[in-house]
Amino acid sequence: MLPLAFCAAVDGRAAGAGTKTVCTITVNSDDEKEAFRRRLPRGEYRFVELVERGRRDWLAASCEKAIACDLLVISGHFNAGDSFYSDKVGGADYLRVEELERASCSGSCPALFSRLKEVYLFGCESLNPDASRYASSSGDSGRGRMQRIFADVPVIYGFSAGAPVGPVAAMLLDRFFDGGAGEVGSGRASARLLRTFAGNGLVATRGVGDADLDRRRNCMFLDARLAPARKLASIHALMQRDMRAAGASFERIDRLLASLSEAELQAPDFLQVLAAISADDATRERYLAALRATRQPPLRARMIALAGTFGWLSPGAQRAELARMVDEMLASPGLGFADVGVVCALPDASALGVLLATVLSPAAGPIRTAMAAVQACAGDPAARARALAGLSSVDEREVQVAQSYLRERPASDAVELRALAHAIASMPAGGAQARALDALGRMHIVDEEILERLTRLSAATPSAAVRRAVTEVFLRAGPNPRAPPVAYRWNVLPSVPGETG
Repeated sequence: MLPLAFCAAVDGRAAGAGTKTVCTITVNSDDEKEAFRRRLPRGEYRFVELVERGRRDWLAASCEKAIACDLLVISGHFNAGDSFYSDKVGGADYLRVEELERASCSGSCPALFSRLKEVYLFGCESLNPDASRYASSSGDSGRGRMQRIFADVPVIYGFSAGAPVGPVAAMLLDRFFDGGAGEVGSGRASARLLRTFAGNGLVATRGVGDADLDRRRNCMFLDARLAPARKLASIHALMQRDMRAAGASFERIDRLLASLSEAELQAPDFLQVLAAISADDATRERYLAALRATRQPPLRARMIALAGTFGWLSPGAQRAELARMVDEMLASPGLGFADVGVVCALPDASALGVLLATVLSPAAGPIRTAMAAVQACAGDPAARARALAGLSSVDEREVQVAQSYLRERPASDAVELRALAHAIASMPAGGAQARALDALGRMHIVDEEILERLTRLSAATPSAAVRRAVTEVFLRAGPNPRAPPVAYRWNVLPSVPGETG
């Protein structure tokens, strides 16, 4: 993970025409901010920290103060996520990207965005163009998201993959400033800055305009000025017009509906639009066709749930669609950990027991474990033992399947936990054992017998990955004086220079 560092912007006025404001959002390292403070000409820049410690609504408060920023410096871990956050113990400050999106779409923070000429994003995946590798819950790429947030900004710098940690980023910024600060705030991509960070994959792009179709579509979900009923009507219109585009927006649709309060869901105007959607048979048929063509079980299960929300599938029809989906999954030669997670997460998985408990064709390896896990989630008690046996397999794929199963059906019985811990501790050292320990740690082990066994494992194993995994077990268990000392030493080891995360 990585500090996302400095975002800069100026209004293009002639040098010396006025003091420029450097706004900073510091939720982790201040290395990048201090590099700018040291190297930008004194008297020409003033610094304003937007984060107010201990206050969750600091961004809204800054917007209300109408703070106009020429440069913006953001420092926080990112790693292709939905928030910039701190890795410091006890650090509670963070910046949700969706807050920036909502402010940009709603026009609620014009001063923050109006003078920006440049944005510098020093965070992992901040400008990753590949949506399939970006962990945003909206399902889109880092580059696309930042281009929409910083609309019309001429230059946005960021990283297509990993980025340097704070001290390394500051060192490189100093190297850049050694050549002069004149290119900062010019509104043109600096070839010299890109060369300075060439080894770290720094790239540059520009913000899209307000007329951009994807920005308009995204803002349809985020604009706080639009009532929920109007947003729902826009979703209906999008589905009528272009089901493919609606499918691309499914994550946003799903999140919008999940965010609404019961009062908003029961508002007369909202219910009126919902009734119109429910009665739209033509759109219903196209949606169900798209649903059945979806080959991603997690997405397909959520699409089935949304069809229920829209009144397009009754509870019985939803179960039938889920059974059809699971039947296809079981017939697939690639049945794996993701499929297990989908089936076991279904609130009525046991209602599918007649289908899932049927005799399946013989299988081996991870598929055997996956079939056992699916049958266990369907209510077959004998299948649980077979699924859990995969956790101590030498095949890491089987361990991953069992890990997925345990996330939905964790162990709590002391006898079962001790048996799992003993089997895991007896595994050969390596990646499979480390993954199995991770699954064990997520159950917050406090059993003294298990912790003692893991202490001995940590002292004896030749694998650093296994020692780290044991550390995580103890950390998740809470303060414990018997934690392996070597594990705690690992937890506070300094970062390797240039390391990304």
